[in-house]
Amino acid sequence: MTIYFCGSIRGGRDDRAIYADIIRLLRDYGTVVTEHVGDADVTLGGENAPDREIHDRDIAWLRDSDVIVAEVTAPSLGVGYEIGRAVEWGKRIVCLYRPSADRKLSGMIAGSPGVVVHEYQHVAELRPILDAIFGNRIG
Repeated sequence: MTIYFCGSIRGGRDDRAIYADIIRLLRDYGTVVTEHVGDADVTLGGENAPDREIHDRDIAWLRDSDVIVAEVTAPSLGVGYEIGRAVEWGKRIVCLYRPSADRKLSGMIAGSPGVVVHEYQHVAELRPILDAIFGNRIG
């Protein structure tokens, strides 16, 4: 299974460590083509390339992926765009969201019939959620 993970890059890196933890979990279910999203130095994943190259590379990965997993707690124009394209293509989309009093998930994500949202507070809560979504782990 090919997994496209997305989380905020230019919109803020406060959740980078959470992204890295989620990516480690996702590796148990398939190949994560966007592991660089969780890297401390995101430029190692090519994020310093020209914008058009980033767009075209990510669209190719997105199109070739079996499932999109998006951490949507930190608002991101790029993640919203990726989710929108994935909905358009009929991709399986799973969003992970940590609700809080000062954050509310966009109605365009929460209300989309093509998107499944799972709320959580701590990464430790995600294993049973991911097991239910993906079933058997690889390896």
